[in-house]
Amino acid sequence: MDANQSWACEFILLGFAHVPTLRPLLAALVLAVFLLSLLGNGLIVLLTMWDAALHAPMYFFLRQLALVELCFSLDIVPRMLATLLWPGHGMSPVGCALQMLLVLACVTSECFLLTIMAGDRYLAICKPLHYGTIMSPQLCHLLGASCWLAGVPVSLVFTIWLFSFPFCGPCGIHHFFCDISPLLSLVCADTRVFETNVLMATVIVMMVPFCLIAASYIGVLVTVLRMPSFTGRHKALSTCASHLIVVVLFYGTTGVIHLRPRANYSPESKQVVSVSYTVVAPMLNPLIYSLRNKEVKAALGRV
Repeated sequence: MDANQSWACEFILLGFAHVPTLRPLLAALVLAVFLLSLLGNGLIVLLTMWDAALHAPMYFFLRQLALVELCFSLDIVPRMLATLLWPGHGMSPVGCALQMLLVLACVTSECFLLTIMAGDRYLAICKPLHYGTIMSPQLCHLLGASCWLAGVPVSLVFTIWLFSFPFCGPCGIHHFFCDISPLLSLVCADTRVFETNVLMATVIVMMVPFCLIAASYIGVLVTVLRMPSFTGRHKALSTCASHLIVVVLFYGTTGVIHLRPRANYSPESKQVVSVSYTVVAPMLNPLIYSLRNKEVKAALGRV
């Protein structure tokens, strides 16, 4: 089968095929979480746009994070619900490629965005006198646009490369969305070079930002420990707590999946882990930021 013939293969998403009796219940739960995610992230976007008290750089980047989560949820969950309610429903290669393209772009953009948010907290706490000058509106918009665009070349290269391989039929994907690992199991060719490059790109895209985030918070911790006032230390750390929780949640789930393109654990286990960062995390992030942030709660009350 050559690459041109592979594009005639209709992919079948086989997510949660091992629990057929639970599909309606899972669909109801996923739909509820999806609606909460849309509501929470939508409110974050609207609040940070409309309320003048939330026009600081911190909330500008929070709005970008909420927009990434909205794109992520809209890319994954509707197709996931269709898979749960109508098993065996086909997906065209173009649709599968587009979904994978958006997944890779969103994950890459979120990595860089979380790094920028950590840098913003570092400047606010460690360089407070220069913070307003450095984090100008122009720089914030430039950094925000860079985070969105950063995922485009990575996702384009690996999506086009993967779909240039011939696929073996039947094209059943043991997942609830098109991802690199389950698609690799269908390829009828030597993918070692591809997998090596995916792993290298993943390490760069995920681990380099993670190291920068860690370095930022080491600097924040050193500065906080030097503060003479307990109240000042508590206030400084509280502004970082929400972001730290989101970072741990993001890297604790995506790292397990994307640092091993051809995972050596069962598809069922991978699906459970994937649900946590594709469905649950976009719902939790606005809750984490709103419940721990007095300014967001006050803005919500005003609206």
